[in-house]
Formats: sequence, C-alpha cells, structure tokens
Amino acid sequence: MRIAVATQDRQRVDAHFASARTFLFYDIGPEDHTFLEAVQFDCISDQSGNHKEDGEDRLSAKVAALEGSSLLFCRAIGGPAAARVVRARVHPIKLPADEAIADVIERVRTMLKGNPPPWLRKALRDGEAGDERFIDED
Repeated sequence: MRIAVATQDRQRVDAHFASARTFLFYDIGPEDHTFLEAVQFDCISDQSGNHKEDGEDRLSAKVAALEGSSLLFCRAIGGPAAARVVRARVHPIKLPADEAIADVIERVRTMLKGNPPPWLRKALRDGEAGDERFIDED
C-alpha cells in the first residue's frame, strides 16, 4: 500500500495539506516498508490554509502527486481539498497532533497485519480496483 505524509520537517506528520512543503511517499506492507520518494512544493499556503495570492490553484499539483496512493496523513485539510483528494481515490487522515512518521508507518503496518478497520479495507479495495469499479451494473 502506498501512503503519503504531509510534512514540513521530514520527520513528523506536521503539516496542513495546503501548506505542506513536502509529501513523503512510502510503500507499506504488513512486514516492512520502503521509502519511495519525496515531492517538494514551492507554491504553498500558510498553516491556516490561506493562500498568499488569491486565484492561484495550489492544490492541483498536490492532488496529482498523490496518484497511486491509498492514504494521505496530514494535520489538517479543508473540505474542498478533502473532496478533491477523495475524488483522486485517496483517503485523507487528519491527525490530532504532530506525530513521528515512523509511528504512523508502524500503526499502518500493525493494522495491515490484523483485521484492518473498515476505512482501511475500503482504501485497499479502491487502490486495487481500476476504472471498472465506476461501471454501473444495473
């Protein structure tokens, strides 16, 4: 399973989706994980989610970077941004406090080993399904 984490310091999930300077991507399985890549963003919002210049689309690059990911861990995400992330078939997860990336990875690995919660099972199914899942069977 490919996950993304929004980070400022590359050590913790400590960034709002729109203000994240970096997304780190990992491939996580029940027994191990692999760092895949870091994607940097120049055009960001401040921590409150406000854009420096109105009218500029700062979210498209971030949503596009999530392609192929199942989960996004961040500190906060606004409603419209969350809707775009969900439409990209990525499940956003807001953490209540800054958390070490290593701890987030370990928590996902533990969930994958046991009986994953319903939201994780859905993310796994959605990640494995192709466009055929949108075909109406009626």
